[in-house]
Amino acid sequence: MRVEIWSDIACPWCYVGKARFEKALAAFPHRDQVEVVHRSFELDPGRAKGDVQPVITMLTRKYGMSEAQAQAGEDNLAAQAAAEGLDYRTRDRDHGNTFDMHRLLHFAKEQGRQDELIQVLYRANFAEERSVFTEGDERLVELAAQAGLDADAARAVLADPSRYADEVRADEREAAQLGATGVPFFVLDRTYGVSGAQPAEVFTQALTQAWGERSPLKLVEQGDAQACGPDGCAVPQQG
Repeated sequence: MRVEIWSDIACPWCYVGKARFEKALAAFPHRDQVEVVHRSFELDPGRAKGDVQPVITMLTRKYGMSEAQAQAGEDNLAAQAAAEGLDYRTRDRDHGNTFDMHRLLHFAKEQGRQDELIQVLYRANFAEERSVFTEGDERLVELAAQAGLDADAARAVLADPSRYADEVRADEREAAQLGATGVPFFVLDRTYGVSGAQPAEVFTQALTQAWGERSPLKLVEQGDAQACGPDGCAVPQQG
């Protein structure tokens, strides 16, 4: 069974939702037969690469809330994260364009290190003091290396804006086609969708239901057609 997760590194609920989903997956009896794929979704796709601002400033301008309301929201998120065993800085975080991170995540998928990279990026953005937005490509190269990727290869990806750009845009178009207007958005076997950072129990229910309703393979009988098997291939006898 495949689970696809549309998310953005700048999304705190994606950070929390991933932990809740993984808690459910860890207890799922068929977890070894579940493939998890991370898909791209930008919350702020129109933001220029160099346009970085404090999270609190972004929240007040984008949602029209006061600084006190924005800070209260961050404090609530920190409590939600802590309940899942996650660190979360409520002060002095910043916000910027995540397109290059998504490009790197597609590169990491090819290398079999996608989950490792997204976890490193989440931790760097939400828990560490250093920004993932203001130090240029070398900060992302450093994080890619922490996730087990080759630093020079990651640097080469970042140096070419066209690398994996089409893959990111394809993910975003697909999200729109599936009706995802926000993230995190979980799609199980292209049959069930779960929106938001739901409690682990909801993910458990979704995994169980999707697994139980998988369509068994239906064979179309074609008589005594020849085939090969463990004992060799049937050879038609001359009449």
